[in-house]
Amino acid sequence: MSALRVDRVVTSGTFSLDGQDHRVDNNIWLAGDDHEVLVIDAAHDERPIVAAIGDRRVVAVACTHGHNDHINAASALAGAVGAPIWLHPDDTMLWEAVEPERRPDAPLAHGQVIEVGGHRLHVLHTPGHSPGGCCFHDTEAGVLFAGDTLFRGGPGATGRSHSDFATIIRSIKERLLVLAPETLVHTGHGDDTTIGEEAPHLQEWVARGH
Repeated sequence: MSALRVDRVVTSGTFSLDGQDHRVDNNIWLAGDDHEVLVIDAAHDERPIVAAIGDRRVVAVACTHGHNDHINAASALAGAVGAPIWLHPDDTMLWEAVEPERRPDAPLAHGQVIEVGGHRLHVLHTPGHSPGGCCFHDTEAGVLFAGDTLFRGGPGATGRSHSDFATIIRSIKERLLVLAPETLVHTGHGDDTTIGEEAPHLQEWVARGH
């Protein structure tokens, strides 16, 4: 089996929730090999994502969660490359706020296995940042695509609608920090980290409450 190929595309745009707008840079991750790829999140502009895909077959556009800045290019991308969109059903209300006329093509579920480029990515349901938040873990490659559940320096934000701090802490503790310490974490925004770098700080996050 060849090594997992991971490409990153960064796009910029607006994250909107609870009547507030924030300018953000988003990481879009392409995981697979030289022939097929899974697109993880589709933010702001499908064109650079299509360019990064090239002539590879797209297995799916997998959404880590339903916030607008992670899905607002999903429909255009799916149409351009002929791929389905996958989202955990607990984030349906977030999706519908952005795309009321189009539904995701299939649900993501905890324990689901996504096969791409000879690799197997396991879906981990990690609610807290949003009810349907998910991460994708390649055990053999030692790579985790964490969306907005875990960042360098702490958990994703929870001070907004449909989020809960105690829930995201439980998700991180029970489903992410149990992974191998050397697991490389590709985040939804910002820089990479590892499980080993973040694990010692769990109680600090609990103490500060965010």
